[in-house]
Amino acid sequence: MLVAAAVCPCPPLLVPDVAAGAAPELDVLRAACADAVGLLAASRPDVLVAVGPAEHSGRGVFPAGTPGSFRPFGVALDVRLGRAPEEGEGAAEGPAAAGGPVRALPPSLAVAAWLLRGWNGGPVTGLGVGERLEPERCTAEGRTLAASASRVAMLVMGDGSASRTVKAPGYLDERAVGFDASVAAALAAADTEALARLDQELAGELGAAGRAPWQLLAGAAAGAGLTGELLYDAAPYGVGYFVATWT
Repeated sequence: MLVAAAVCPCPPLLVPDVAAGAAPELDVLRAACADAVGLLAASRPDVLVAVGPAEHSGRGVFPAGTPGSFRPFGVALDVRLGRAPEEGEGAAEGPAAAGGPVRALPPSLAVAAWLLRGWNGGPVTGLGVGERLEPERCTAEGRTLAASASRVAMLVMGDGSASRTVKAPGYLDERAVGFDASVAAALAAADTEALARLDQELAGELGAAGRAPWQLLAGAAAGAGLTGELLYDAAPYGVGYFVATWT
């Protein structure tokens, strides 16, 4: 049963070493993420599942200890899921999981691993969700995840639209503000039905990488009676970033 969830964005810039001189610009966002992760630990879960968007079309499981790296972003910083980041450590192949050997963490889960540095609240598993995974499959996967243990917590990584300004990665799209507002309202209210109804095609056109992870959360939280709180809602780089807690 799902007992708590934290929703955070997943830009690599969230990691100060990656952001470098621009790091202070996201200090408020980092503080909100730290508060959200702290509430996960307070829920005393039997297992924590970090969920984030991935490039593949289905799903991929990443066991505790799977490596990730920020070297593709020019920083000699490696992480392992469920462990503190280690500067200079090689990112070797991770352990095997269902469906074959596990590659390194996708960027979204590498950011999750960085947020979870120092985590001591129990076993951690990663789940990469393809950005094209259909809403029905996302919610079904969420229900299965919630039933996997008596007390399940989730760290759900994902960004909103990437089209809020002309300098945004997806340029300006007038639909982006309304889309992000609907996501923010759903996260604030822990409205699983509203998240489940998010339009997959529209989310794709707006570059909203969080759609599939949020809909997986919707399936996991259905009937759990959780209440939501929105801790952060802004678009500092023309991309919608949200931080929320469901407890």
